[in-house]
Amino acid sequence: MDGASGHLHYPWETAPGEAEAITVAKGVLWIRLPLPMALDHVNIYAIDEGESWTVVDTGVKTRRSVEMWQKILAGPLQGKPVSRVLLTHYHPDHVGMAGWLMERGAELVTSRTSYLTARMLILDVEEKPTQQAVDFWVSAGMDEAHLEKRKSERPFNFADLCAPLPVGFTRLQQGDVFHAGGRAWDVHMGYGHASEHVTLWSRDDHLVIAGDQIISSISPNIGVYPGEPAADPLSEWLESCDRLALLARDEHLVLSGHKLPFYGLPHRMQQLSENHIHALDRLVEHLDRPRVASECFAPLFKRRVDEGIYGLALVETVAHLNHLLVTGRVTRERDPDDAWLWSAV
Repeated sequence: MDGASGHLHYPWETAPGEAEAITVAKGVLWIRLPLPMALDHVNIYAIDEGESWTVVDTGVKTRRSVEMWQKILAGPLQGKPVSRVLLTHYHPDHVGMAGWLMERGAELVTSRTSYLTARMLILDVEEKPTQQAVDFWVSAGMDEAHLEKRKSERPFNFADLCAPLPVGFTRLQQGDVFHAGGRAWDVHMGYGHASEHVTLWSRDDHLVIAGDQIISSISPNIGVYPGEPAADPLSEWLESCDRLALLARDEHLVLSGHKLPFYGLPHRMQQLSENHIHALDRLVEHLDRPRVASECFAPLFKRRVDEGIYGLALVETVAHLNHLLVTGRVTRERDPDDAWLWSAV
């Protein structure tokens, strides 16, 4: 779901070009890597340690990404090695090149959940959908055309876009202080988009490295997946928004995983929470008669749900329905096709 940005200020109107960098603060470079998907880029940040660099997030592993990383190492990073890779979370657009950099001597720093989940998913290669995945799609009321197509296709695997992740990492936990680039960064975990998502808040100036937990003009996907079909990540998201909002100041410069760096963090934190609260209210109104999840896109998304985003829309819709179930605002029962029919209380 998209969020408005009326009270946000963007100090940069354009992003860095290919294999280029923009200095966003003393010793902090903003670099952008391409993604082979609808959201066509990911932001990474390089923090100057003097003789080396700490890099935050890495992009996916493709031939083009490897070529760009070689140019980045020789160009903006001045030939100095990457001594540490900090992963904000385990999604492939952030973890994809971490193993490649570790092979070249970098230490991995992240939360335990991010490391274990990334390593598990990179090792878990599936040639066909599991029965659990098919059951989940059926329960969500996936239409017949999408269902048959997905059942016949090889599913996406993390290994398709991620280098192997070696054993060994340094753990970050809530309340830790991480030292990088001459700054002390307070570690605060976010939840909802990804469990134990690392955000960094500088004590020495007004920088926030937010990953996908806080983005300016889009709301990160909050989805329920076959691995935990009864999950309620939206509760975790709303709790994180409330908790992180207490830290937010207008003078914070937010460095996100996508889109542009921005000021106006208190307003954005309010938006990120309210977007979903209002969406839940619209969804309850939409459930004036029983509907399956795939019939509930309209109140949640402000654009047409096409093939490119159908899967993300479905898992986000289930997340909102699960939250309404947990909070007692809807009920559900199986229909003859074994899909959940959701109704407002």
